[in-house]
Amino acid sequence: MSERTAPAAPLRARAEIDLAALRANVRALRAHAPDAAVMAVVKSEAYGHGAVPCARAAVAAGASWLGTATPEEALALRAAGLPGRIMCWLWTPGGPWREAIEADLDVSVSGMWALAEVVGAAREADRPARVQLKADTGLGRGGCQPGEDWAELVREALRAEAEGLLRVTGLWSHFACADEPGHPSIAGQLGVFREMVAYAEGQGVRPEVRHIANSPATLTLPESHFDLVRTGIATYGISPSPELGTPADFGLRPVMTLSGSLALVKHVPGGHGVSYGHRYVTPGATTLGLVPLGYADGIPRHASSAGPVLVEGKWRTIAGRVAMDQFVVDLGGDEPAAGAEAVLFGPGDRGEPTAEDWAQAAGTIAYEIVTRIGTRVPRVYVNEERDG
Repeated sequence: MSERTAPAAPLRARAEIDLAALRANVRALRAHAPDAAVMAVVKSEAYGHGAVPCARAAVAAGASWLGTATPEEALALRAAGLPGRIMCWLWTPGGPWREAIEADLDVSVSGMWALAEVVGAAREADRPARVQLKADTGLGRGGCQPGEDWAELVREALRAEAEGLLRVTGLWSHFACADEPGHPSIAGQLGVFREMVAYAEGQGVRPEVRHIANSPATLTLPESHFDLVRTGIATYGISPSPELGTPADFGLRPVMTLSGSLALVKHVPGGHGVSYGHRYVTPGATTLGLVPLGYADGIPRHASSAGPVLVEGKWRTIAGRVAMDQFVVDLGGDEPAAGAEAVLFGPGDRGEPTAEDWAQAAGTIAYEIVTRIGTRVPRVYVNEERDG
């Protein structure tokens, strides 16, 4: 394993991305689904971790597919030299279909307008498109409805395939409630998916992959694994739901550690208001520490007076409101030096809070906590070389 690297000088803030942890997570996820291929989902800059470095690490650890939401994200991976299978699924009319075809991307089609556009782009490109047909099995979001709509989509896709304009490479869907153990929709969606796959295959579709399992289904529903599992948040070492278990329960390790350098430490008297609106007033003489991260960096304002921070081995809580660029913690009389590290979240090894702790403080999910960390926060990659 490579040595950890660090920046030459302290940064205002940093999001340290442990690529060794990411590689280990991919290997753990492959073990959870030993009979299926793994798609590492790197949409939204790999949930805030950095798409290209994380994609490379995931492929090195055995992920045989990469997944993005938008075609632009997928095209950026190709432009960065990522080989192999890359799928993208969030299309709108007029999207870059031809560019996607020429980049050998797998594109998702949920309805007739999209099928018409991809067929037209394939004619222009003079090469077949790789198309995956998405079924709405009950999520009620993207995907084609069962029944007549699905029958029409399958029929017209097969007609285009017979003309050499496309290849139907996959049939897929997405769960609504896989992160809620025992939810009745899980079995219902699985049943509908099997029926829609059986219909398509009965009409002559020969998909390379059939897939419906997201991170929670990969971890807890082996009957949903089919040929491919799509692992998003679990790739980054975060549990899809506290109800399912902690990252450690699944052999996963959080990849991101977010920290800042204290910009100021000062003494204040009791009764001193702190931050906008004075929602926090010091109960007595104390010291305050200024952390130079705010909602412009992705720190949720909803975590005001609640977000936990580790400073010199002690948990502190945000004092008052989170501002655009900064927030304050009450240090209780302790006097760390300016520049001392304030750890917002990480794996928890040093007693620091985790992204799940922040999710609880902000009333959201850990997915949002890591994904929203903005571009003002530099990503510092450690353990970039392959293990062994």
